[in-house]
Amino acid sequence: MLHIQSVTKNFGGIVALDRVSFSVNGGDFIGLIGPNGSGKTTLFNIITGVLKPSSGKITFMGQDITSHIPHMICHAGICRTFQIPKPFKKLNVLENVMAATWFGKKGTILSENQAREDSLRLIDFVGLNADKQTMPGNLGIIDLRILELARALATRPRLLLIDEVMSGLNQEEAQKASSVLKRICYEMGITIIWVEHIMDVLMKVVKRVVVLDHGDVIADGTPSEISGDKRVIEAYLGKE
Repeated sequence: MLHIQSVTKNFGGIVALDRVSFSVNGGDFIGLIGPNGSGKTTLFNIITGVLKPSSGKITFMGQDITSHIPHMICHAGICRTFQIPKPFKKLNVLENVMAATWFGKKGTILSENQAREDSLRLIDFVGLNADKQTMPGNLGIIDLRILELARALATRPRLLLIDEVMSGLNQEEAQKASSVLKRICYEMGITIIWVEHIMDVLMKVVKRVVVLDHGDVIADGTPSEISGDKRVIEAYLGKE
């Protein structure tokens, strides 16, 4: 599905990503982890066209998307969420999701009634408890993050990039969010790459973990393999 080939990103003399390579298959649920500053968000920004790599290539569904701009990549079937939710502040909950349905996959045109029906279905699917007419400014952090997921799903992605959905949530809220992610992957069939710092939650959910450190992939395997990997332990805790 997604192939990242020797992607490098330089910011002046700083190497944020250093020849990063890995592939994502359809149906994968991947955790992307690493210490702060390891290059996770930079990689998301490159995949979604916000940044261009200094070198390397990214292909999605057999198409080279390295030079594509963000809306082209969204239309191709890749969408992301943000660590800090970014709803349309002047639109209510339902209108926020409806706007995303009209911006989604290229070639799909929905009527207002279809957009409303799809949006209501997605709001129910993700378990957003707020009234549909509620303005984003009146939502708590968990509901803002769930709304962010609903908006991303409304674009009808094949690949969903999740950026720290657990940040700021308590244990109960984190459990709810992880349950929604599992349903998105296993019931909707959407492939997920999930950046997260709360390891105990992520490791129980994902099938595979890719680890970045100083812009380099240092490990790629199952959660149990990664948990015992010496290089990963040293990256997080330092050498003995």
